[in-house]
Amino acid sequence: MSGEVSTKKGGVLSMGPHTLQIPTELFSLNRQRLVNSLREKITDALVLLQGGEEVPFYDTDITYNVFRQESYFMWAFGVIEAECYGAIDVKTGESYLFIPRHPEEYAVWMGPLAQIHDFSNKYGIANVYYVDELKTVLEKLNRAKILTLKGLNTDSGLTAKPASFDGIDKFSVDEAILFPVIANLRVYKTEHEIRVIKYVVAVSSYAHRQVMKFIKPGNYEYQGEAKFLNACYEKGGCRHASYTCICGSGVNGAILHYGHAGCPNASPIKNGDICLFDMGGNYFGYAADITCTFPANGKFSADQKMIYEAVLTATLAVHKACKPGVSWVDMHVLANKTMLEELKKGGLLQGDVNEMFEAGLGAIFQPHGLGHFMGLDVHDVGGYLSDQPARPTKVGLNKLRTARVLEKGMVLTIEPGCYFIDPLINKALEDQKLNKFLVPGVIERFRKFGGVRIEDDVLVTENGMEDLTKVPRSVKDIENWMSGNLDESTFLDSDKLFAW
Repeated sequence: MSGEVSTKKGGVLSMGPHTLQIPTELFSLNRQRLVNSLREKITDALVLLQGGEEVPFYDTDITYNVFRQESYFMWAFGVIEAECYGAIDVKTGESYLFIPRHPEEYAVWMGPLAQIHDFSNKYGIANVYYVDELKTVLEKLNRAKILTLKGLNTDSGLTAKPASFDGIDKFSVDEAILFPVIANLRVYKTEHEIRVIKYVVAVSSYAHRQVMKFIKPGNYEYQGEAKFLNACYEKGGCRHASYTCICGSGVNGAILHYGHAGCPNASPIKNGDICLFDMGGNYFGYAADITCTFPANGKFSADQKMIYEAVLTATLAVHKACKPGVSWVDMHVLANKTMLEELKKGGLLQGDVNEMFEAGLGAIFQPHGLGHFMGLDVHDVGGYLSDQPARPTKVGLNKLRTARVLEKGMVLTIEPGCYFIDPLINKALEDQKLNKFLVPGVIERFRKFGGVRIEDDVLVTENGMEDLTKVPRSVKDIENWMSGNLDESTFLDSDKLFAW
């Protein structure tokens, strides 16, 4: 076998000296956390993870976008190259990395062939081999079980792909033990991970601020998207976005996942529109997810201000209540009831707010959950593991991406919203349990309003939560920022995450 041993501990990953330097210790610590947790269940075993592969664009010789590593593999190894495997010996804690052996011609088209010692030094992993040596190495290690990853992602409904290679059928493989352990570990961020998340949220906040200053009536939505992506990449080294940018203006703001191929952020932005822009950069796999809602012309109308401040009041209520020990379900209820109360004050609703909520009216105006875990996936894993509270069945609550009790080290989004979606408004007007709460004439006035969402990325701390998002949020601050009367120093990063 040709594996070489390096005495180096690994270096840092970055996109240059002006961007955040990520120590490879982040990933070795994650591997150690995994080993420690697994030893409570099994010791004579190897964890085997398979990295991502570049996917061809249909029958062509190009691939979809720029390769991005599979998230579980990234969490454990930090390796950004495709077609790799990683193994972790639960008994000894030793890690093993397996890299593709490329033909000599690869160097002509793709650059110098990476050598074993290059990967060892780059990622701080002593035991590095070629993928074609995988079976031989695992046979030599001779553990009783190989633990592969298979489990349901409750956000996507898809199942994690277990590692596979020619000859794996010769080993005793367990697909049940690993998934709940590693998925739960990803819920709790280490200090290293928190620093990366703070960085990518700060970069994304900066980019959102540039978009808010740039957008004017007459622009197209995609120009805001372009401004955001450029700012994230140019200033922060974020080559990827964490999801398809949502840049809805006017009525498009009521399309929750606007921006897809059928609605490609292609509408002109008109004077009087309110813009709902939901965008997040990605840095070495770690995600940001921020939504800013603002008037295209820089000045809120009375109706826009009323709806915006209803959502902001709900946001701030959750910020105040969010801390370890509280249920995420309770936070959603708090946000919904607060917003319904504000809509009642604004003349859209009538009656008792508690009765409104019990009848399901909250889900008419906010058909999504309060937020979600965030980390190496924008909708991060761990929401509904088998030993955690099950998904609620009540209308509105059944869209929550987790029902867990908050704990220190969790990173989530808080994103209440208020939308005027015709099919849902029609449903409420036709439903005797709901229409008694609506003031039809006022509701009709908001038919083409669109929507408002305020989305912050927050860290649960020992006694509360820290809002990592740095954008103008109050009506006054948004208007002052867009008019140039609010200084950039208001949002400067106090943790010195930037070199620029």
